[in-house]
Amino acid sequence: MNPKHFFFLIAVLFSINFQGQTNLSEKATISVVTCGPGSELYASFGHSAFRVFDPINKIDKIYNYGTFNFDAPNFYLNFAKGKLTYQLSTTRFGYFLQIYNYEKRWVKTQELNLNKGQTQAIYNFLENNAKPANKDYQYDFFYNNCSTKIEEVIKGILKDSVTFNNNHITTQKTHRDLIADYTKNQKWGKFGIDLALGSVIDKKATKDDYKFLPDYIFSAFEHATINTKNGKQPLVKETKTVLNPKPNQVLKPLSFLTTPLFVLSCVSLLILFLSYKNFKNNTRSKWLDFSLFFITGIVGIAVLLLWFATDHTATYKNLNFLWAFAPNLIVAFYAIKLKLTKWTLYYTLLLISLIALAFILWIYKIQVFNIAMLPLLVALLVHYLFLLNFIHKKIK
Repeated sequence: MNPKHFFFLIAVLFSINFQGQTNLSEKATISVVTCGPGSELYASFGHSAFRVFDPINKIDKIYNYGTFNFDAPNFYLNFAKGKLTYQLSTTRFGYFLQIYNYEKRWVKTQELNLNKGQTQAIYNFLENNAKPANKDYQYDFFYNNCSTKIEEVIKGILKDSVTFNNNHITTQKTHRDLIADYTKNQKWGKFGIDLALGSVIDKKATKDDYKFLPDYIFSAFEHATINTKNGKQPLVKETKTVLNPKPNQVLKPLSFLTTPLFVLSCVSLLILFLSYKNFKNNTRSKWLDFSLFFITGIVGIAVLLLWFATDHTATYKNLNFLWAFAPNLIVAFYAIKLKLTKWTLYYTLLLISLIALAFILWIYKIQVFNIAMLPLLVALLVHYLFLLNFIHKKIK
């Protein structure tokens, strides 16, 4: 090898190995960046990141724990199974702002009150954490996401010198309540969330639990303190609004005619009308029975798969299986038969009991179902009562 090439290679390797070891200047700062919600469901909860700014060394980088690789092996399968691998990525702060400016989302920064050693320590940690060998982590929507990582990093490096006081949180909400606060304009998205997530998110959240949401991380830092040579001081030195959308950019709620409540109310009225018609004519619509059993059975299987076949912690103990009863998928094909036998009488009685139990558990908030489910559950209950009466008459 040519000696010049050899020394050039050594120089390149040296620069790569020590790229993350830049000595920051006295003017370097660490900021927590909080972004407002976007128009898509995945962006409804906002976003959090770190910013490292050093004008002397010409560093202005965002460290973002909210990214993932679509090209990773078995990405969609792992996504469905709850094995979500997220990454810490970096980008220029200016480019980051361009994206949020395009999406018309507000961005705020909280410059932290740190000394040079603390600033350097956080920067070194983030640079090391962003290396290919270290950047991946196991994502969890409630307990390990872009927002929770912010406090985790600060506590891990500053340790007892920083104190997060959660006394500013005065409400007592569940995880489902907190989700509802941010999905008011995402009616179908909220409906899907309530259908997929189980009763585990209906327990009262601790004050620390609130901080899976960027807004609450923002508030936590606003109320946090740090021990300095001048005594205990606020952790946030300065808060700035970097981007702010115009009033006409605020999201508008969906028209009521397109909401799950209206759509399912219409479906429910159709079920009630057909059930009443069958009752008056002393007959049974086989295709109505097939459709109700088949659809509720499919939904029930999906609910059970999310509960038992994935690592999603929030899908455990999903009581939607009470009305979306998985065995209905098999019974659906039996319901096409002209004559129903005695066992279907007891099976229908079981379905009635399960829906009644679902209402009781809803009332006591063991699991809170989406409000759009109310007319559908009533319609299913009425139809099953009709079916029970019809079968009872035929098998006498």
